[in-house]
Amino acid sequence: MTNPTNTFARPHFALSTRTVWLLFAAIFAAVYFASLFNPPLMDDVDSTHSQAAQYFSEHSDWITAHINGIRYIEKPPLPYWTVAVLFHVFGQNVFSAHLPNTLAMLGLTWLAWLWARRGWGPRAGLYAGLGVLTSIGPFLFTRFIIPEAQLSLFLLIALYCLLTGFEPGRAARFYWMWVFMGLALMTKGLIAPTFFIGAAIPYLLITGLWRRWREIKPVIGPLIFMAISAPWHILCGLANPDQGHAVGNHPTLGNVHGFFYFYFVNEHYLRFFNLRYPHDYNKLPGLAYWLLHLVWIFPWSLFLPALVALAWKTRHHWMQYLRSDDGHAVNLFMDQTAQDDVADSVFLLRFRARSIWLLSLFSAWTLLFFSISTNQEYYTFPVWPPLVILIAAVVAGIEEKRAPEGAPQGGKPLLSTAWLTGAQGVFAVLGVLSAVVLGWGLWQARHLPYVDDIGTLLAHRRVGDYTLSMSHLFDLTGPSFAALRLPAVMAAVILLIGPALGWLLRIKAGAPSDRSSSLGWIDKHLAATISVALTMSVFLIAAHIAFARFDPMLGSKRMADTILAKASPADTIIIYGEQSEGSSIIFYTHHFFGKPAMFVYPRCGQHGEGSPLLWGSCYPDAPDIFLSTDKLSSVWGTGERKWLFAQDLNQLKAESLLANRLILVQTIADKALWTDRPLPTTGSGH
Repeated sequence: MTNPTNTFARPHFALSTRTVWLLFAAIFAAVYFASLFNPPLMDDVDSTHSQAAQYFSEHSDWITAHINGIRYIEKPPLPYWTVAVLFHVFGQNVFSAHLPNTLAMLGLTWLAWLWARRGWGPRAGLYAGLGVLTSIGPFLFTRFIIPEAQLSLFLLIALYCLLTGFEPGRAARFYWMWVFMGLALMTKGLIAPTFFIGAAIPYLLITGLWRRWREIKPVIGPLIFMAISAPWHILCGLANPDQGHAVGNHPTLGNVHGFFYFYFVNEHYLRFFNLRYPHDYNKLPGLAYWLLHLVWIFPWSLFLPALVALAWKTRHHWMQYLRSDDGHAVNLFMDQTAQDDVADSVFLLRFRARSIWLLSLFSAWTLLFFSISTNQEYYTFPVWPPLVILIAAVVAGIEEKRAPEGAPQGGKPLLSTAWLTGAQGVFAVLGVLSAVVLGWGLWQARHLPYVDDIGTLLAHRRVGDYTLSMSHLFDLTGPSFAALRLPAVMAAVILLIGPALGWLLRIKAGAPSDRSSSLGWIDKHLAATISVALTMSVFLIAAHIAFARFDPMLGSKRMADTILAKASPADTIIIYGEQSEGSSIIFYTHHFFGKPAMFVYPRCGQHGEGSPLLWGSCYPDAPDIFLSTDKLSSVWGTGERKWLFAQDLNQLKAESLLANRLILVQTIADKALWTDRPLPTTGSGH
C-alpha cells in the first residue's frame, strides 16, 4: 500500500505538522507546564501520596510504601516510584510531584493527535490534540497526585497497539500492548486490565479478529505482563503478611489481614460493591454521574449531539468495512496505480471503522462499570481522551463536508455544518451567561479589599462532607470574589468575547457569499474550532490562578513554614484529626523533625473509625503516634514543645478540650495552629 494515512476525500486546507505542534506546545506550556510551580502541595491526597514517594526516595525499601511511618499499600506503587525518582533529580517539591501527570497529558495529546490524524486526517488530529489539552476534566484532575492521567495514557497506548498490531508487519506491537497493560496495572490496580479486556474481547468478536488470536502473543504476552506486574505484588504480600493484634469484632480487621486480603479483596472487590472498610469515600448520584461528563469534556461536549446524530444516521452501516482484512474486491482490470489507490482507501476505511468500535466499546464499558461501582468524579478519566478523538473526527468530517464512507467524491455530506453552528451558538450563550455571573460576583465584592485568605470568605457548606473532590466549589460566595478579581475578570472577558467570535466565524463560514473562494469556507471553520480551544486555554489559565488563590484553604504550607521558623527539632507536631487533614504540614516539615507527626485519632479502626492509615496502623511495628483526647490533655504542656494543628470542626473540639491551655500561633482559613507554651520573643528555634 502506498500511504495508508492519506484520506481520499476532497482536498482540504490543513495546518502543517510543525504549526500544529507549535500550537500544542504553546497551550501545553501556558495551561499545564506553568502550573507546575504553584500552588504548593495540598492537604489530603496530594501530600499523602507525596509522602509515599518521599519514603521511597529516602529508603532502600521500594516494596512497602510508608506515610508518616505507617505502612500504606492501598495503591500500586508505580506513580510513587516515578515521583520518588524525580525527588532525587529536582528535589522534594511540587514541581517533581506533579510532573508525571503533566507529562502524561502531553503523551495523551500526542496519541490523540496521532490516532485521529491517521484515521480522519490532519484536521481531526489537530482537534483531538486541542480537545485533550483544553477539556475541563483533564485540567481539574491533574492539579494533584492521582494516577488517572498516567493510567489513561497507558491504556490508550495498549488499545492503539491492539488496533494496529494486526496490520501487516506490525505484529511486534502486541508485545508493547502487554507491556503497557502491565504498566497500567502497576499504576491503578486490577481495574486497568478489567477495562482493557472488557473492550478488547467484544472488539475481537465483532471484527472477527479473534480467529487470529495467535498473533496477540497469547503465551509470551501474558508472561511479559506478569513479569512487569507480578513481582511487586508477590514481594509486597510476603513483606506484609497476616499479623498483629485483634481489633474488636470487625470482620475486616478482626485478624489484621495482610496485603493480599486488604489489596485484592478490600480495595478491589469490596470497593466495587460499596463494602470497603473504612468507608471514607462517596458515590455520585446516578444522574449527576452521567451528566457531569458533559462538564469533564467541555467545551468539546457541545459537539456530542453531532456525534450522536452521525452514529444514528449511519447505524445500518456500522459493520461495513469492519471485518475486511483484504478490502473489498479490487478490480483486476485497473492499472496498478488505481488498484493501490482503492486498496489505500479500503485500508483507511477499515482503520476508521475499527477505531470507532474499539474506542466506543472501551468508553461504554468503563462508563457502565463506574455507574455501578463506587466512584469519584475523576474515575472515568480514561474515557475522556477516546470521546474527544471521536468528537474530533466528527467535527473535522462535517467541516470538510465528507460524504458517507466509500461514496464517490462529491457525494452529499452526512451532516450539515448547522450542527457546528448550533453547538457554537450554545457556547456563545453559555459564555455570556457565565460572564454575567462573574460580573455579578465582581460587583458584589467591588467595595471589599483584596483578601489573601479566601477561606474566611467561604460558606463551608460541607456538601458531600468533602468526600467528593469537587465539594469545595459549593463553598463559593459573592464576597469570595474579593480574592478572585484577576481570574474572574480574565474569565469574564474571554467567555464574553471568545465564544461569540467563534460563533460569528462559523456563521460566516456557512454564508453563501463566502463560497466564492475555494478555501474561504473551510478556513473560517478551522478558525472557529480553534477559537474554542484558545478560549478555553485562557479560561483554564484564569482557573489555575483562582485555584492558586485557594491555597490557604486547600493546603497548609504557610503553617508548615511558621513551624519551621519557630520550632526546634525536639518539638512534636500533633494533628487533631486524621493525617490527611494536615498532610502538607507533615510533608514540608518531615526533614526538619525527622520523626512522625502524632494524631488525635483512634488507632487501628477503634470505635469504627478509619483513615488511609487504618490498615497499616494495625501492624505491631506501627509507631505509637495515635493519641486519645485524654492522652492529649495529659501530655499538653509537658516535655518538649507541642504544636497542635486543627481544621474545620476539629478546631472547636480542640478548644473545648484544652480550653485556656492553648496559645494561638496562626489562623488561616478554617485552620488553626497552637502551641502549649509561649514562644521566644526573639530569634527562631533553629
